[in-house]
Amino acid sequence: MTMINENLRGRRIILASQSPRRHYLLKELGLAFDVLVPDVEEVYPDGLSPEDIAIYLAGLKAGAIDRSELDDRAIVITADTIVYIGNEVLGKPGNHREAAEMLRKLSGNTHDVITAVCLLSTKKKRLFHVRSSVTFKDLSEAEIEYYILNFRPFDKAGGYGIQEWIGYIGINKIEGSFFNVMGLPVKELYDELLAF
Repeated sequence: MTMINENLRGRRIILASQSPRRHYLLKELGLAFDVLVPDVEEVYPDGLSPEDIAIYLAGLKAGAIDRSELDDRAIVITADTIVYIGNEVLGKPGNHREAAEMLRKLSGNTHDVITAVCLLSTKKKRLFHVRSSVTFKDLSEAEIEYYILNFRPFDKAGGYGIQEWIGYIGINKIEGSFFNVMGLPVKELYDELLAF
């Protein structure tokens, strides 16, 4: 039994996400967990800051969980990751053209990635967020096309996955948590779970 499971003995962890990256990271953290995917339309009010967008969406997902169906042992984890550059939030690209446009915007520039996480039990709720900055080299059109054709990043905010080929060849610098950019700030989540 891992240390984190020892400290959370008797708790039932529920990850409210279908993201394979979040599933992978939570497993690597040593947690046994169930998956429950809330049915939520990820829409947020105008005028929110990037941090508040991520927090709002993580809270929205938590709000879609029926607390009356949880027992006292349950801790639900919801999360939302946003990518933004300048004043523009880059969501998930809907097609090849949108993915290419996003990668062109990121090329040669620094952008921020914010992941907000909500921990929810029958008795309390805790929201926190983590920010990382990522700097891309100048990407060639051939690199952008190769990446999109081979990795189809249409389920990823900003149109890329840092753990994929584009991250290997395209990123000059990261400030902050690498895993946050993947979609789950595992160190901070670990600390927050133990405190929760």
